[in-house]
Amino acid sequence: MTTIFIDGSSGTTGLQIRERLSKRTDLSILEVPYELRHEEAVRREALNKADIAFLCLPDDAAEVSAQLCEDPSTVIIDTSTRHRTEPGWVYGLAELEGQREQIRSAKRIANPGCHATGFITLIAPLVKAGLLKPDAALQCFSLTGYSGGGKKMIAEYEADGRDLLLDAPRMYGLSQNHKHLKEMKVISGLTAEPIFCPIVADYYSGMETVVPLFAHDINGTAEDIRNVYRAQYQGPMITFAEAAAEGNFRSGNAFAGRDDLEVRVEGNDERILLVSRFDNLGKGACGAAIQNLNIVLGIDETTGLKTGGSL
Repeated sequence: MTTIFIDGSSGTTGLQIRERLSKRTDLSILEVPYELRHEEAVRREALNKADIAFLCLPDDAAEVSAQLCEDPSTVIIDTSTRHRTEPGWVYGLAELEGQREQIRSAKRIANPGCHATGFITLIAPLVKAGLLKPDAALQCFSLTGYSGGGKKMIAEYEADGRDLLLDAPRMYGLSQNHKHLKEMKVISGLTAEPIFCPIVADYYSGMETVVPLFAHDINGTAEDIRNVYRAQYQGPMITFAEAAAEGNFRSGNAFAGRDDLEVRVEGNDERILLVSRFDNLGKGACGAAIQNLNIVLGIDETTGLKTGGSL
């Protein structure tokens, strides 16, 4: 039986991963007493005893934990931002070309960021195919449920007598220094970061990431983009959607509670909208981490995950 340790199991991501994995019979979760969870010696022992360890921690703490693990056979899946573009770490987005094979044999896996997952899924294949130049000047806006902000933001949105400003969608990351920008650039194969506008709204979970393009931005057509997505995203976790049941609307929480992701091409031949929809806690966090776990274990990568058809 595979032994799992979750370092940071009291945070939003850690709690979700623990809840999901506790239902599985092929895994044994290594428990650390709550009052000892910050003790370095206790964490060191657990990290080195585990077959696979999840780091669900702030960046600095994740770096420390990675260093505490000295057993070369232990696989670490880090859900923080810290190692996503670091040498020696494999980026955990299996649907990118050749990435699944790297994840399968990796000992250090960096789980993607939620907004970054939506953007990279849309852009990396187009750069690879030559439809977008690496120096393309791109823009992106991404709508998320408030669970993406972790325990503090969840408490703010669900508090009695909360601030009325929380009733409407709120832009953030206004300084253009959002922590996902580096991986959005590097993993997509771009030479510059996009203009990025993340927006948090008054619903629990679900994400909708949009990249607008003019026809002159691409070396091809909207149909060429669709063909790239059709070839690359055939499931089980990412699929290209041809049609929609929502008319002229696309809801940001359509994939709430699910672990898969949907890619669409909207607009027309002159003004194109690239759209990805998923759950910020699913394919944007916990679902992706568990998918990476399953790939490492060599089992069906949808084990313990919830997928469904396109909307």
